[in-house]
Amino acid sequence: MDTDKTETKSARRSVVKRALMVVAMLLTAFHLLASFLWIAPSSTAREVIPGDLLSEYMIPLWGQSWSVFAPEPINGDYYFDVRAVVKTAEGGEEVTDWVRATDVELDHSTYKLFPPRSAGLGVGVASDIKGSWEDLPNDQKAIVKLDYFKGDDSVDRLTTKLGDYEDPDGAVDGYLESEHLATAYATQVARAIWGEDVQRVQYQAARQNVVPFAQRNNDDAKRPNIQPVPVGWRALVAEPHQSDVEFAEYFCASDKVRCADEQ
Repeated sequence: MDTDKTETKSARRSVVKRALMVVAMLLTAFHLLASFLWIAPSSTAREVIPGDLLSEYMIPLWGQSWSVFAPEPINGDYYFDVRAVVKTAEGGEEVTDWVRATDVELDHSTYKLFPPRSAGLGVGVASDIKGSWEDLPNDQKAIVKLDYFKGDDSVDRLTTKLGDYEDPDGAVDGYLESEHLATAYATQVARAIWGEDVQRVQYQAARQNVVPFAQRNNDDAKRPNIQPVPVGWRALVAEPHQSDVEFAEYFCASDKVRCADEQ
């Protein structure tokens, strides 16, 4: 009696398992077919799946293209240079030399098996403000070259001045966000290197493309000129809850720079 019940339960489980396996195989087969049709060049073969079912299934979770397998390679370098005005022991002011913050940060990842994600921070900031600056109309580009650091309303004055000119693509707001981030980053870099006597900062983001692919075999080929983002002097920016001490410990661990506590 008990044996019959056990055999019945086993048979039921076997049927359920087989049914689940069949369903899983069908779903897998559909997914493979849909992925193949989606990735392959567009053709009438896509009509095998009726209506918009293919696109609705693939987007947004499974969408991909040939760029996944052949992504666009990195074709340029980004730089982020920082300098500052510091207060001297005599009560005067002194302009420092430029320091390439991106070189300092990339040193944290060079020849490192497990590089920190923060090593690309400067490159990310430079790329962000370069893109935002490119979107600005020429009138606004001329304005951001000017100095805005006096008083607590320096950002408000810059914002007002940028708003005095036409902005057909609405690029000013995005640029101001990028500049705020870049100024905050430059402030931390400057304080890490030159200490608490920093009065204001100036930075220059830039991009330099690599030698064009068509000239790769030309021994005399030179890299194109650097594409700078000229920005004037800016007042210091400190974000809430940021730690200048922890940033300095990380940033100054590189041999590429001598910081305030080493000078």
